[in-house]
Amino acid sequence: MYACVCRAVTESEINECIAAGAKSAKQIRDATGAGSDCAICIRRICAMLKRNTELAAAS
Repeated sequence: MYACVCRAVTESEINECIAAGAKSAKQIRDATGAGSDCAICIRRICAMLKRNTELAAAS
């Protein structure tokens, strides 16, 4: 599924960035371009980052 339609960035690509160490929407934007046009996807990216942080804390 696309997380960023403007730049055709998928949720999988964002998850890969997070797994590679991205800790902020800015880092994901810099790596993929997601959020650099209309920025509607920033909320989704932040939710993905938060979910990952919560999962890591629960481990």
